[in-house]
Amino acid sequence: MNIVFMGSPDYAVKILDELAKKHNITAVYTQPDKPVGRKKILTPTPVKRYALEKGFEVFTPGSLKNENFKRFNPDFIVVAAYGLLLPKNVLNTAPCINLHASLLPKYRGASPIQSAILNGDKYTGVTSMLMDEGLDTGDILCWDYTEVGRKTSIDLFNELADIAAKQIIYTIDNFSNIKPLKQNDIFATYSPKIKKQDGFVDFNNAELIDRKYRAFQPWPGIFTQNFKINEMELIDTDSKNNAGEIIEIDGEGVIVGCKEGRIKLIKVQVPGKKEVFAVDYVNGKRLKTGQNILE
Repeated sequence: MNIVFMGSPDYAVKILDELAKKHNITAVYTQPDKPVGRKKILTPTPVKRYALEKGFEVFTPGSLKNENFKRFNPDFIVVAAYGLLLPKNVLNTAPCINLHASLLPKYRGASPIQSAILNGDKYTGVTSMLMDEGLDTGDILCWDYTEVGRKTSIDLFNELADIAAKQIIYTIDNFSNIKPLKQNDIFATYSPKIKKQDGFVDFNNAELIDRKYRAFQPWPGIFTQNFKINEMELIDTDSKNNAGEIIEIDGEGVIVGCKEGRIKLIKVQVPGKKEVFAVDYVNGKRLKTGQNILE
């Protein structure tokens, strides 16, 4: 089969790699290079780096309105976290299959994996969807699921990428026998694009801090007004405490109270400085048990 692939992050690389083992990749579309880091170094997407290494033809347009996909003679167009909606001229070229990292119609949009963790879902998964002009609104072709458990977004990105890579092969091989299932819009939810400020945490609810900690890896991470929390553990979710009060300092970290629950800070980082152990941070501030780490 001739495949045009469209994707950008690491999640999409595994899918493209699996497709390339069995099908002919006639073109790869990905997001344009973007400035990264303090020095704003222009950096290609993981998909672009992989595609160039493999010798695939790569395109990075800012818009798809004037793109002629018929020249690639595709049997399928496969999309995985590409970043642009497909206009009619693309949708009408060949069946367009999107591998969305949620159990649709739940978490349409940009951050389905983070949303599953933030909302405390027991399960998430990957849905193969026949694309239309809406945002993740097309008919379902097939899906697979996994437990969320205590996984971070990095864990789930890797696991769901493996699931999606196997799923797309199955979907293409069985496409003619699959009866598409319409999504029930009544149960649809939306997952917005993550912003840096989403990583801010207060010490009201330990369970919410833990969910944010797992959801926002590697970016934007979680932080207070004084420091970034680079490593932590959830101690409990039901104790009642003063928000930010240092309850215990031991050799492993600093146990801090929330209005509901407690967390253990292990590594923290003050803006502009190196990461340190939380014990060293409180010792440097001369903070003792009973004092507030947020002051």
